[in-house]
Amino acid sequence: IHLATENEQYLSELPEQAGYFKETRIVEFIFLLSEKWHLDQSTRYQAVELLERFMIKQVEQMCGSSGNAEGRDQGQRSSWSSVRDQIASTFVLRLVSCVQLASKLSLHYSRVTSDTALKFLQSLKYSYTKQELLESELAVLNTLHFHINVSTPLAYVELLLEVLGYNGCLLPVKPLHQLCVQLLDFCYLTRETIYDTLLKIAIENSTPSKLQIAKFLTVKEDFMLLAVGVISTGVFILSPDHHWEQVVEHLNCITGITPQSILEFSYAVVKGIVGSTTP
Repeated sequence: IHLATENEQYLSELPEQAGYFKETRIVEFIFLLSEKWHLDQSTRYQAVELLERFMIKQVEQMCGSSGNAEGRDQGQRSSWSSVRDQIASTFVLRLVSCVQLASKLSLHYSRVTSDTALKFLQSLKYSYTKQELLESELAVLNTLHFHINVSTPLAYVELLLEVLGYNGCLLPVKPLHQLCVQLLDFCYLTRETIYDTLLKIAIENSTPSKLQIAKFLTVKEDFMLLAVGVISTGVFILSPDHHWEQVVEHLNCITGITPQSILEFSYAVVKGIVGSTTP
């Protein structure tokens, strides 16, 4: 109930730029960096979500402070250009800071120290100091008003798996959990492809309008739907004959998400994996 409420709250306050900073190259960078530093599974998702929320707020603040540009059209263009340059110049530093903060939240023994982060940045030919690194972390914290401990989709997946087990679903828990993590990685890395397929299924049209794309944003950012879709897909891959329909029914009862929506999400993920256009 707590996670569902948190999810609903997040969706009700969704900025229209949500998802801009979850493009594949950024997500891949964070995943590879988390792997390099031996961070636990939840940390990489936390870092992606942290960076996304921080960058959107930072862009809003920067555009707000330069929004009084005189000469309207030209002024807006030049102010956006300077904002973009500022963002680009510190982007890798901010990304590393978000991974650092996420590692501290996880209370994992592989917490990323300033020395580790500095060494990595220096390997990329950046010449930041330890002071600048600390200031960068503080900039992220201040911009987000220290509200950084938000639940990731993995928390939704793991809790739903627990509830399924409690409700008597006989599932191969360990292999299913491992597969769900791989599927969650896949969904993050191929986000646009999967949700593009899902949108076209939902509207029964291969060319969605701008309004339909805008309205679909709440679907793309719905962690509960993502978790349910990942579990359903995992069960379908592991044991389509034995448990799948029962699990879909259970997930519908637990979350209120319709079986149709769960099946459509699973189809979009499987289609992304197989890479086929065959129905």
